[in-house]
Amino acid sequence: MSIVECVDVQKTYHQGKVQVHALRGISLSIEKGGFVALAGPSGSGKTTMLNMIGGLDQADSGRIVVGGKVFENMNQSQIADLRLYNVGFVFQAYNLIPVLSAIENVEFVMLLQGIPADERQKRAKAILDEVGLENKYDRRPAELSGGQQQRVAVARAIVSNPSIVLADEPTANLDSVTGNGLLKIMKDMNEIKKVTFIFSTHDSMVMDYARRIIYLRDGQIAKDKIK
Repeated sequence: MSIVECVDVQKTYHQGKVQVHALRGISLSIEKGGFVALAGPSGSGKTTMLNMIGGLDQADSGRIVVGGKVFENMNQSQIADLRLYNVGFVFQAYNLIPVLSAIENVEFVMLLQGIPADERQKRAKAILDEVGLENKYDRRPAELSGGQQQRVAVARAIVSNPSIVLADEPTANLDSVTGNGLLKIMKDMNEIKKVTFIFSTHDSMVMDYARRIIYLRDGQIAKDKIK
């Protein structure tokens, strides 16, 4: 069963008088429980595609369906609710809140969802333990290494049991050992919790882990490889 459907998705950005055609009629389907990499060089459209699937940006034309919800039939408030309850995000720059501790960062999405404090803390501690940060609950981002911050970001993305996690270049700022460890954690969560993971990446290590690689070039699908 497909969890993501994109049909003829197009997006053009305007930089002054210059038009940048980021997506040129992308059509793809991603199955529930997939571990998929959107691969390609800088400017190929992979991050734009990820943002479209996550509802962080709007397509100029085409159809996007996530979890059975058609974006063109939804207003911005409804799309925000879909993101809050169904989609987890892992960003290249971590995007942790500097003034909050690791456990508070992980709890933040659950706070927005209205989950009671005791339940939030219990779940946040459990997921931080899973990603190997059981002794770092009270550390703020500045007190954590890059790899530890990205683990907090992964924990925050999955703690509320989303159906999809979108990860934009999650290993870009990590050394190979740390990146490999993080990918193993995400692969285990994909296999155990059946969460769908979609990555944008140009990292060969991410592609090695992925079960499907969709290669983008100049805003179009160049190749779609299932291992």
